Amino acid sequence: MSSNTEAAKNTKTLTLRTEDDTQRLAAQLASLSLSGSVWLAGDLGAGKTTLTRYWLQALGHAGAVKSPTYTLVEPYTIAQSDGSIKPVYHADLYRLQDPEELSFIGFDEYLDEPNALVIIEWASRADSYLPPPSVFIDITQATSDDCDNDTEHRHVELRLSKIGQAQGIDLSALHI
Repeated sequence: MSSNTEAAKNTKTLTLRTEDDTQRLAAQLASLSLSGSVWLAGDLGAGKTTLTRYWLQALGHAGAVKSPTYTLVEPYTIAQSDGSIKPVYHADLYRLQDPEELSFIGFDEYLDEPNALVIIEWASRADSYLPPPSVFIDITQATSDDCDNDTEHRHVELRLSKIGQAQGIDLSALHI
């Protein structure tokens, strides 16, 4: 396999110009059947929670999606079409004072749960504690100079870790 084809499977950069674009990306992420952890990075207001909300909805969650800013973790149990349950945990570590706090709340159990997906905002605040993720997603805000109204959009860079590569995840099909 050529290195360009391999790179296309392991990294992807997309531009989200509208909220519908964010929703489309979330639906495509849901179709990847990810497990393990996914680290979301980006400044405050970059769209991490919005992407996660749409992702949970695309996975089949029908209720409200609360931001875990103050609770650290919001758990979801999502019924799958085959009758199984997909455990999903949405974590926001922005307010984390010390990575060791994660052991006090039993965070390791989320990561060890079979078939679980753990979506972690601000994972860098505990990267010395956390095992590597399957996927890194970096969201940056930008202003489009090629539009008359200087609309704000987001650049999303997705990168597989060695774990994600070993799981056979392919990012090349993602598109907006």
